[in-house]
Amino acid sequence: MQIDLACAEWRKSTRSNDQGWCVEVADNLTGVVGVRDSKDVTGPVLAFSPADWSAFIGAARSGSFDG
Repeated sequence: MQIDLACAEWRKSTRSNDQGWCVEVADNLTGVVGVRDSKDVTGPVLAFSPADWSAFIGAARSGSFDG
C-alpha cells in the first residue's frame, strides 16, 4: 500500500535533544500517522493508524515502556 506523504507536516518533539537522536511525526494526514528518522528525511516512514499511534503515546506517557 502506497501512502501519499506530499502534504505531510513533519514536526519534532519539543523534548528532542542536540544529539540528533530524534524522530519526526506527521499527524496531519487523513487516516495515518507517519514517523521518520529526523536524520534521514528521505528515508523510510513508519505508518500507524491514528488509533494505534494514540495507544502507543498513551502507553509511553503512563510508563509502560520504562524498564
